Amino acid sequence: MDHLTLLIKGLNKEQVRFYKLFAGRTEHGNDRKDITLFDTLRKQKEDVDDSIIQNKLYPGSDKNAWYRLRNRLLSDLNKALTVMQYEEDNFIQTCNMLGLYRNFSTRNQLQEAKYYLRRAERSAKSMENFGLLDIIYGEYIRLSYESLNIDPEIYIEMRRQNRKQQEELRAIDDLLAVVTYRLKTTQNFSTDKNPLLDLLKTSTDDFIKDRDLKNSPLLRFRIYQAVVQVLLQRHEYRSMEPYLLKTFKEFERDKLFNRNNHDTKLQLLTYIVNTLFKNNKLKQSLQWAERLKLAMAEYHQMLQDKYLFFYYNALVINYSILDRLKAIEILEDLKENPKIKSNSYYHLFVYLNLAVLRFDVKEYKESIKNFTRLYMLDGYKTADRSLRFKISICELITRFELHQYDVLEYKTAQVKKDYKDLLAEERHYTERELLAIMKTLPDNLPLRKHPIMLKKARELVDWMRKNNDTDSVIINYELWLEEKLKG
Repeated sequence: MDHLTLLIKGLNKEQVRFYKLFAGRTEHGNDRKDITLFDTLRKQKEDVDDSIIQNKLYPGSDKNAWYRLRNRLLSDLNKALTVMQYEEDNFIQTCNMLGLYRNFSTRNQLQEAKYYLRRAERSAKSMENFGLLDIIYGEYIRLSYESLNIDPEIYIEMRRQNRKQQEELRAIDDLLAVVTYRLKTTQNFSTDKNPLLDLLKTSTDDFIKDRDLKNSPLLRFRIYQAVVQVLLQRHEYRSMEPYLLKTFKEFERDKLFNRNNHDTKLQLLTYIVNTLFKNNKLKQSLQWAERLKLAMAEYHQMLQDKYLFFYYNALVINYSILDRLKAIEILEDLKENPKIKSNSYYHLFVYLNLAVLRFDVKEYKESIKNFTRLYMLDGYKTADRSLRFKISICELITRFELHQYDVLEYKTAQVKKDYKDLLAEERHYTERELLAIMKTLPDNLPLRKHPIMLKKARELVDWMRKNNDTDSVIINYELWLEEKLKG
């Protein structure tokens, strides 16, 4: 799939709507081939040949017009997405200010040029983007050739200080490489005496001698992010919990959180919520979820939309264990939330969890309704193929519970055909065995009436106890099969 098609298929409803408004900003007449191409690429299946679309829009062999149309569409999409993100992304704003500065400086309109350069400087400072600041100070020095109002010595010194900070950043990156390596090569941290914090302190002391740099908020944030990524990869949730709680407490005590790094605060709170859940501390997880909600309201709710899903996800995962009916109620409300509906991934999450929770409370018909609705979502069509495969297996299990054996036989054959390559992989051994067991029990007799399958099912349950990763399953196959074994 080429870049243009991939880009268009990845747009959410809000982005599509904004592009249409952006494209309609000028009058082009009624024959809008660019809009037609956009709509066609968005709806087309992956295996459709582009030449079919080309012949529809440009009958004959006018390939130059076809390529010009594609390039114009891509250019307009790039502009629309940039404009859409302008108010939400400081980096895009800064680059835009630099672009306006360059426009006026090349036209020798120095007052206007300096105005936009100052705005770019303020924005880059607020982001602590030292790379952009280096470019900006260089432009001030270049402007001093043409303007007596700019003292180059001031900006030469500022650029020197900025480069010093860049060197410090490189030292931080070097330290992070060392810390990450030591974390990865150190054995399991899940012990009563956790050596994680001692390891971090030793690594920092070994590598950085500058006291100011050791206390740098930027260093501390970067170390926190590196540690969390390593521990997540290793599923070291028992180690993550005390580390995250201690880190959050220290960051708050030292007043490190502010508007510019508010995203880091909300991210840290989200990690705490999810780690407590993984460690089965559900009530504490819900308490921290409420802290996340309060933090989302800070700074005029500037990041509330970004973290709204994570807050509701925290409620759903905890209540799916504590009170499944409450979790279902939350998800039913979320179905109509416009902010959730505007994101294809979030919308997929809602219907998938509704399908699974309805299955858990044995409301199998409602579960199937949600599976059916899920297949129609844009998020499902663009979801990872392995996820789509596991969702199909969950639907088959639900059909089995409803005794819909004709449908089950047809859909099983379809799944085997569509995911033949995945079923052959060792990582999908569980799904392969489950399909074999369900195929042998179409008469809904208990497993004890099928000695061969009874033995096969017991062996599979034993295998799952030893090998299954609960993070990678949708419906708990082990519990479901154990229930069948109990008859």
